Amino acid sequence: MIVAPSILSADFSRLLEEVKDVERCGAQFLHIDVMDGHFVPNITIGPMVYENLKPHVKMVFDVHLMISDPCFYARSFAKAGADYLTFHYEAVRDPAEVIAYFRSLDVKPGISIKPGTDVRILDPYLKDLDLILVMSVEPGFGGQSFMPLALNKIAYLKDRKEKENLDFLIEVDGGINLETGQLCREAGVDVLVAGTYIFKAKDRKAVIRELMAL
Repeated sequence: MIVAPSILSADFSRLLEEVKDVERCGAQFLHIDVMDGHFVPNITIGPMVYENLKPHVKMVFDVHLMISDPCFYARSFAKAGADYLTFHYEAVRDPAEVIAYFRSLDVKPGISIKPGTDVRILDPYLKDLDLILVMSVEPGFGGQSFMPLALNKIAYLKDRKEKENLDFLIEVDGGINLETGQLCREAGVDVLVAGTYIFKAKDRKAVIRELMAL
């Protein structure tokens, strides 16, 4: 299991120390939530924040754009060090065009869907994606409860991936802990994003190792 701590729940007064700590604890990805206050009702960070982290850690930077115009800002996020760059299906008119543009920036394109979006709507794009992020909460704020409807979406994507011999990662974000992580693992997920559960834990190393072992 790939574990991706979400810095949305980190202590931003000591962000580099926080990121180095979860890396030492074994986390492979760093999940970076970008919100614009328009597509979702919250504002978080821009590329300059993680650009300054990139030289100090060896983690994969998994950047989740919860913004209304991902193509307008994509070059800045790619230049700042994103390895995976994920946009929302609901935010764009032509997902195929966005995927192609992201790939031209030398990042791995990902797509995300909100809890109310039918996963089958992604079928035309599966072969062109490196990552699919299933939201198991409404995007915008950390600390929400897991929505079980995400499990059927994960299982559907796993089935399509195996039947068509595709190579994208299946990621889930929202309300992840050991119990919900196990359910997601059984459904076929590859990457668990966890914010509060990791950064607020008394023993981060134990929590991350438990998730990795699922």
